[in-house]
Amino acid sequence: MSEHRRKPPQPQGGGRAAARRGQSGPSSGRRAPRGATGSPSDYGLGQVSGSPEQSYGSRADARRAAQRSPGGRRRGAEPAGDHFGGPHGPGRGRGRSAPGRKRLIDYPRADKYGWQRWIPSWKLVAGLFIGFVGSMVAVAGIGYAMVGVPDVDKTATAQNNVYYWKDGSQMVATGGETNRQNISLSQIPQEMRYAVISQENKTFYEDSGIDPKGIARALFNMARGGQTQGGSTITQQYVKNAMLNDQSQTISRKFKEIFVSIKVGAEVDKDTIMAGYLNSAYYGRNDYGIQAAARGYFGKDAIKLNPGECAFLAAMLKGATYYDPAGATSIDPVNATPEKNSRRALLQMQDTLDKMVEYGHLDASVRAKYTKLPAVKNPRSNTALSGQVGYLVDLANGYLVTHSKETGITQNLLQQGGYSIYTTFDKKKVQQLEDAVTKVQKANIKPKERPDTDTHVQFGGASVEPDTGAIRAIYGGEDATKHFTDNADETGAQVGSTFKPFVLAAAMTWGVRDPDLGSSQAQDERTIVSPESLFSGKNKLKIEDYNRTVWKNEKGEEWLQTNDGNESYGTAPDYKIDLREAMRESVNSAFVQLGMDVGLDKVKDSAISAGLRESSLAGTTFPSFSIGISDPSAIRMAGSYATFAASGKQRDPYSVEKVTSEEGQIFTHKVVSNQAFTSKVADNVTDVLKTVVERGTGTNAQLPGREVAGKTGTTDGNKSAWFVGYTPQLSTAISMFRLDDDEKNKNRTFLEMFGTGGQKKIHGASFPAQIWHDYMADALEGTPAKDFPEPEPIGEVVNAEPSATPTPTATETEEVEPSPTPTATETQVEPSPTATETCNDFFECNTAGTTNGNSNGGSNGDSSPTPTATETDSTRGNQNGGLFGGSDG
Repeated sequence: MSEHRRKPPQPQGGGRAAARRGQSGPSSGRRAPRGATGSPSDYGLGQVSGSPEQSYGSRADARRAAQRSPGGRRRGAEPAGDHFGGPHGPGRGRGRSAPGRKRLIDYPRADKYGWQRWIPSWKLVAGLFIGFVGSMVAVAGIGYAMVGVPDVDKTATAQNNVYYWKDGSQMVATGGETNRQNISLSQIPQEMRYAVISQENKTFYEDSGIDPKGIARALFNMARGGQTQGGSTITQQYVKNAMLNDQSQTISRKFKEIFVSIKVGAEVDKDTIMAGYLNSAYYGRNDYGIQAAARGYFGKDAIKLNPGECAFLAAMLKGATYYDPAGATSIDPVNATPEKNSRRALLQMQDTLDKMVEYGHLDASVRAKYTKLPAVKNPRSNTALSGQVGYLVDLANGYLVTHSKETGITQNLLQQGGYSIYTTFDKKKVQQLEDAVTKVQKANIKPKERPDTDTHVQFGGASVEPDTGAIRAIYGGEDATKHFTDNADETGAQVGSTFKPFVLAAAMTWGVRDPDLGSSQAQDERTIVSPESLFSGKNKLKIEDYNRTVWKNEKGEEWLQTNDGNESYGTAPDYKIDLREAMRESVNSAFVQLGMDVGLDKVKDSAISAGLRESSLAGTTFPSFSIGISDPSAIRMAGSYATFAASGKQRDPYSVEKVTSEEGQIFTHKVVSNQAFTSKVADNVTDVLKTVVERGTGTNAQLPGREVAGKTGTTDGNKSAWFVGYTPQLSTAISMFRLDDDEKNKNRTFLEMFGTGGQKKIHGASFPAQIWHDYMADALEGTPAKDFPEPEPIGEVVNAEPSATPTPTATETEEVEPSPTPTATETQVEPSPTATETCNDFFECNTAGTTNGNSNGGSNGDSSPTPTATETDSTRGNQNGGLFGGSDG
């Protein structure tokens, strides 16, 4: 054998190191390079820390070995193991798991490193998705199996609600009448079915019974804590009607409803669902089912309904509270008025008819016949709700529903009945208020004798307890089964000068602004006003902003404020009059300018603080806002004056003390007091209003032996008249107006009251004050007389005259002579106006209260010492500004 074929000589030395080197040699037959020792250092890789020397058969083998080692070429050396602590775990270099170790869910991913470890593999995603879907299918299957098809006929029965007077005696049991009669589908007009389908669920005959989008929307609303929406399909609404015993707004109930809808859609034919839905749906007026609705609204059987009536009833399904032309002001006095409801119902009815034509369910020529609302019947049929009881029940129901967050009683739950409702109404006082109105009405209002002036005359009234806010009595109208608008609630009748105390309260709370300061500084630097402060009582006063620039409307027209009868008050040439006297004689010009000096925003805040709803306030940016162009309800006016009676503590009027059911007591009213005004402010307002009754326009309201504070109010055009007054124990508001609210007249037109009741003009000092007096005398009989708190001095005398100039009138403590007769304005030729010479297109004619000895000088019910004019609150200005100054503008 040649020399170069010989085996290389064996290395010298032996022992364990040699053995190890022999064992770790290359497995291939390839010979190592000459001079190689088998150490990684021979290949420039360096010694492996903590490892014995190894020999490799090639450079590739060496590189692979280095990469497998914890401290290979690519990464610095680090301890064996990984982030999970195991000595055999993956190293940071590649993040690989040790051989033989596997996890059920490989997340974070063991074979990745850095951010890639947190990206799930497609296997993991797919597995989770399949698991989720499978779980949902299993839940759905179980849910489907556990629910049954509901029996909608069980909703035909309902329990009565029992209403109680304040003394605990029963008023009436009502609300649970079974006003429902099932009829077959053949007795339901085809137009009714198609009206509902066209408006609610045009794919009814094709869909599976549920609307996934509607369900998702409802669940989303519940998750946000909002109100859930009704079922989106007719099938879902049918199921909802059948589940009236469970109306809780919970996720579990919603899921149950979904499963039931799916089962009903799969197992019940569509015609049966349609008939069941129309027979169980609520159409308002306590009418359940199409037959009851047809009888309740139109006095006919369902089979005789025409397409227009069908479309109308389909609109009622959206919520009769806001679609019934009769209105629902007891629930929502702002948005559920007869006018707004009629407008909504007509629009909805027309939309339904249009869709019926669009979807091929109604011929266009037939549709063209129905462009107006059909005539509907009076909503009341229960004779137990006649007289005032119907208004009282409506008021209590409205309180419970509008305060459902506190009471837990929704409209649906109330319709199901089973409640004992304990009201605040005093049976005796309710009767006394009705008697007082009836007495005046029968004695003075003669529609047969004076049809042009005495028709459509209406009265409203409310009595509130200042210490609690409890409504003790209301007068809603002649009979709740004949006149279904509650006149104690929102009527739209403007309050006139009864608004002036809020202006005075604002002046005493915030003060008037300094005309010499800029607008921002003037807001901060104000002067609190004393009742002895002086303002102009001049007729046709040119109204100025607080900085003494003449107020102009958006057309650049100046505002000239008139007084009742176009009379000026005070002494020429400035006609200054103090606020006490201005309130006593209800001088418009003084309070309009005071409102401008204080700021109409502060006047608005004052009214709201006292208890008026912001939604009832009108014209808040016009000077006439200060003299009552707003239209709060009698309840709210009585409640706001009660704030003054309670020394500034405001309590919202309420009508329900508590509610019980078979579950026990579920609601108890808690009196909440807010300090609307300081006692100093409120007591001073009361002190000024006392002079109105003692020696001003409200003398007809005097109660012998009792202190009374109050204010008269008459509006522009003589379209409404008010008296609002109070003692420390009771606050009462009385309104009078002429309102043509015949069922066929949806515009509710207010009519003038010139000549009504045989009087030249109706004032708050006449019939309203007389009713107030008669009622309060009876209502307070046996109640100990109580005095108002003595007011503390307040404010500064604004616009004070030099001492040499006589004050316009004597103050309350100084007056020993009758107040001076108002003089004519500088624009008048005669010393005082006659009955006709002050009339024009913008100023109301007035023959009462003139200084020429008219026989009617005091016939308006104003028993003031001198025959001065009472207020009319004419809020119109001169001919240019009249549109913006009038109550109709």
